[in-house]
Amino acid sequence: MSATEERNYVEAARREKLAELQQLGVAPFAYRFDRTHTAAQALAAYDDSMGEHGPEVRVAGRISAWRSQGKTTFAHLEDASGKIQVYFRRDQLADRYDLIKLLDLDDHIGAHGRLFRTKMGEITVRVEQFDLLAKSLRPLPRGKSYVRDDGTSVDTALADPEVRYRQRYADLAVHAEVREIFRVRARAISYLRRFLDERSFLEVETPILQSLYGGAAARPFVTHHNALDMPLYLRIADELYLKRLLVGGLERVYEIGHDFRNEGMDRTHNPEFTMLEFYQAYADYEEMMTTVEAMISGVVQHCCGSLQVEQGGVTLDFTPPWPRVRFVDGLRERTGVDVRTASEAELRDLLAQRRRELTDDPAEPESQHSGAKLVDEVFKVYLEPHLVQPTFVVDYPKALSPLARLHREEPTLTERFELFVQGHELANAFSELNDPDDQRARFEDQRRQRAAGDEEAQQYDADYVRALEYGMPPAGGVGIGVDRLIMVLTDQPSIRDVILFPAMRPEA
Repeated sequence: MSATEERNYVEAARREKLAELQQLGVAPFAYRFDRTHTAAQALAAYDDSMGEHGPEVRVAGRISAWRSQGKTTFAHLEDASGKIQVYFRRDQLADRYDLIKLLDLDDHIGAHGRLFRTKMGEITVRVEQFDLLAKSLRPLPRGKSYVRDDGTSVDTALADPEVRYRQRYADLAVHAEVREIFRVRARAISYLRRFLDERSFLEVETPILQSLYGGAAARPFVTHHNALDMPLYLRIADELYLKRLLVGGLERVYEIGHDFRNEGMDRTHNPEFTMLEFYQAYADYEEMMTTVEAMISGVVQHCCGSLQVEQGGVTLDFTPPWPRVRFVDGLRERTGVDVRTASEAELRDLLAQRRRELTDDPAEPESQHSGAKLVDEVFKVYLEPHLVQPTFVVDYPKALSPLARLHREEPTLTERFELFVQGHELANAFSELNDPDDQRARFEDQRRQRAAGDEEAQQYDADYVRALEYGMPPAGGVGIGVDRLIMVLTDQPSIRDVILFPAMRPEA
């Protein structure tokens, strides 16, 4: 029998049991159950001095294991806190015991009875009454667990990543460790929120649908508003609206929300992702660096219990202070070239040389990037992969940072930093540009780049320039990729592993 035939057979048998339950007048899908204890609470409520007369409990969960021996049946109920064994006896349940043959693995039931410890030493509920709460009509892909000769355990349940991401509900149901990833995610976001709240930042909400998009170099998703008969864009960043609030007198603001970018997908990119952005009046990028260092090291300690964490087989040390590498100096050390003065031909030669080293293929096509994009590509190829431990890259060229202030000592650079971990950007921050004429000129330069074919160049936002003309205080601002942060905290290799429902192609 093929796997598909076996699955169809099992599902048909479960539906037959469903029909029989309904004929007996047993409701297969309950409205509620008054639970008094989780599995963990019930286990904690018993001690051996109680003997056969432990406390009465009402527990509920999914049947994860099942063993029937004539007039007795043992099962394990699993809930969010763990598992507890339940014990059914015909002499205790009388005719209702016959309903047990109509139950299956993965059904949800509620059980009422006293706790005791079995001869095998397991704390168990002696069931006096039970209720079917939800009939499982499709068996979960539980697989099997076994221990290798070296003592490591193997779980064969739902191993295909494609199926796991697409059927996250099944993935969560059979993998307790996956549920823990998303508990860590929730704890981390709560910590980030508390960190900022304690420093007098105000949490705000800004538009997701925008008539102009900006704050990043990315292509947007486009939709249409019927009543206004106009295109709208899903935001690619929160930045420009949050800085408008600084103009309005809200001196410390932040938002944790979803952004959307219509770009490629890989292990660190999903078209819908979570960002934390926060802005502080009267601060600059140096102060923001100190804040980010405290925030990230704090959330690592809070979620992992240590400042040293394993990620991808590498021990990462988040103990402050973290190294700082200047963008131009770091690339000069790796390439021997100052990217501010190098010609595009020189930069393309560097990329071609690196491609040959990595692929040993002299026929690789020449880079089609130009200007700032070309500089950024050289950075990604030559320096970014070497930024494994938490590292701040600081003082970016002006062309790469249209929203950052010019460096107060070197006008070819801007006061910007990015935090890198394991070769990937985790945070991006500026001393924010608050000169409206300078901002207008940079928007115009972006518009020229857009006309020349750069689809990711910033749009001209006249309203934002008008806001700056009212006067925005000097400020520092930071954006942190929450999903990538969770990847580090939970040692996950792909952004899809830390997003409950990542973007997927439709099923065939």
